[in-house]
Amino acid sequence: MIATIAAKEFRELVRDGRFRWAAVVVGSLLIVAALAGWTAWRTQAQTRDAAQSTMQAMWFNQPAKNPHSAAHYGLWAFKPQMPLGFIDRGVDPYTGTASWLEAHRQNEFRFRPAMDATAAQRFGEWTTAGVLQLLVPLLIILLAHGAFAGERERGTLRQLASLGVPARTLLIGKAVGIGGAMGLLLVPVAAVGAALVMRDSGADGLFRLFALGGVYFAYFTLFLVLTLFVSARAASARGALIVLLSLWAWNGLVAPRLAADMARGVAPTPTARAFSADVQRSLANGVDGHSPASTRNRLLQDSLLAAHGVSHVDSLPFNYSGYSMQRGEEHANGVFDHHFGELWAQYAAQDRAQLAGAVVAPLVAVRQLSMAIAGTDFAQHRAFADAAESYRRLLNKAMNDAIADHAAPGQGFSYLGDSTLWAGVGPFEYEAPGLGRVLVAQAPSLLFVTAWLFALVVTVRRERRLSVL
Repeated sequence: MIATIAAKEFRELVRDGRFRWAAVVVGSLLIVAALAGWTAWRTQAQTRDAAQSTMQAMWFNQPAKNPHSAAHYGLWAFKPQMPLGFIDRGVDPYTGTASWLEAHRQNEFRFRPAMDATAAQRFGEWTTAGVLQLLVPLLIILLAHGAFAGERERGTLRQLASLGVPARTLLIGKAVGIGGAMGLLLVPVAAVGAALVMRDSGADGLFRLFALGGVYFAYFTLFLVLTLFVSARAASARGALIVLLSLWAWNGLVAPRLAADMARGVAPTPTARAFSADVQRSLANGVDGHSPASTRNRLLQDSLLAAHGVSHVDSLPFNYSGYSMQRGEEHANGVFDHHFGELWAQYAAQDRAQLAGAVVAPLVAVRQLSMAIAGTDFAQHRAFADAAESYRRLLNKAMNDAIADHAAPGQGFSYLGDSTLWAGVGPFEYEAPGLGRVLVAQAPSLLFVTAWLFALVVTVRRERRLSVL
């Protein structure tokens, strides 16, 4: 019985000219968005790889110089393009693409495409994820809102009820039939996406694409079941359409914006100027505000002289300049850990507060899952930022230790390092979190999507009979 109903719904939709035109429009938008996104992604990936190689070559090939000068010379760390970044760009346009690694400073990320966007672009970038999240659910609503209400108006639902067809069987059959018609649209698009991913990203990208496909399959299923349920309860097809369009606008346009605004209110973050001023104050006077640099330097020098039983820093068994610069770096690292840690914690709190919006709008959870699987969410930006900062500290320590261990007393700034020292640090390498780790971190979002599906399934199972009048 279910197969018969599904085949009937499938044939009716495929023969409907409105479906064919809508499928062509939405399918074209998906393919164009995927190809345009992939082209831009590939260009950016090649540019990033070339820039990173150039930076490393400049570091390794710099002439002999004082190691502290080399640390100030520094280098850029460029965030890699993730395999599915062309599908969902996530927060990448807003967080920046590169960080300058130098002595004494943990710099903020630079080169944010959103800062250069036009007024129209700031309303949102049209990506494959955007089409999947907004237009495909709208298409489902337009195609399925009359599945029950339309038949009730035509009188055919009464005939089905007279044959003793259970309401749940009818709903499942219609869902399978409409889902099959949607598959004619989405499966070719998925095949194009898989081909693009396999071309440049290999197995990891394909696994991520499968996971992303599972998330969107659940999301479309949720919308399809919701649409059929509203159609079964509505007095008319027009009434069902009005209700469903209202739900679509709430889920896709209103609720995510309200959730973002609520998150910023719950966990406000400082302005860039205020944040920089706070960091500078802590660098000068300590995080507690009562440890000025002059006092710290005097205490360090006095403790070293006493520990080694000498009266002048030139009598120490190591170069004092290199040692004190490394201690200064460690003090600065503590300051950066404090302030950036608080900032990261606020951003994480915003993510959690925003996710609470998934209680009333499943798209909030779907967006977080989509960005996470694509590798473009904030958590993975922070993972790269932490890796870049760890490398910066490793590099600076190697430079300061070279002065402390090899420079003659009182000659710290005249000591020269060479290519052996530069190469000893090693190149900057970054390995992004794996898919399993990402999915574990996104357990709350997965739970919300599962809860929405479960709630709809329970509601449908309780639907014992259909109103045929």
